[in-house]
Amino acid sequence: MIVEETYLKGCYIITPKVFKDSRGYFFESFNKSVFEKETHVNVNFVQDNQSKSSKGVLRGLHFQRGEFAQAKLVHVIKGKVLDVCVDIRENSMTFGRHFSIILDDKSHKQLYIPKGFAHGFHVLENNTIFSYKCDNYYCKESEAGILYNDKQLDIDWNISTQLILSDKDKNLPTFEEFFQGP
Repeated sequence: MIVEETYLKGCYIITPKVFKDSRGYFFESFNKSVFEKETHVNVNFVQDNQSKSSKGVLRGLHFQRGEFAQAKLVHVIKGKVLDVCVDIRENSMTFGRHFSIILDDKSHKQLYIPKGFAHGFHVLENNTIFSYKCDNYYCKESEAGILYNDKQLDIDWNISTQLILSDKDKNLPTFEEFFQGP
């Protein structure tokens, strides 16, 4: 497995070694020991989540606040997404910056997103199955988000079709509104 840190401290791209033959393929999707050795990050994943989405669905930008903040290890089981994370750690040198990557079922790349990041993805193929491990349990009262098309964040979501958004995601605060409060 190859582990590369992005320009956002603590955020890593993980590329597994894939073994292919006439039967198909095999790869190790997670190895705690190797992950911790390569990243120097101690993880204890406690919850796995999965979603299936149509092309054009955009989910995000979401995060959990306070004691329920979550680090995530995300990947695509089937299909393709543009995955985006935004550093919302107020004391970080990259506060407000984002990182994006194509995740698909061909490369099997994964993205490790540390606590203190907002996360979202835009689905680029029909019937995409997206999976992520979390190091903390979901808590509805701690969920929050930032508007996906916030001008200050200037994220290129690679939008070529009509977006499909939840009502909740359409009405999230901007980056500035969230951090300045009411």
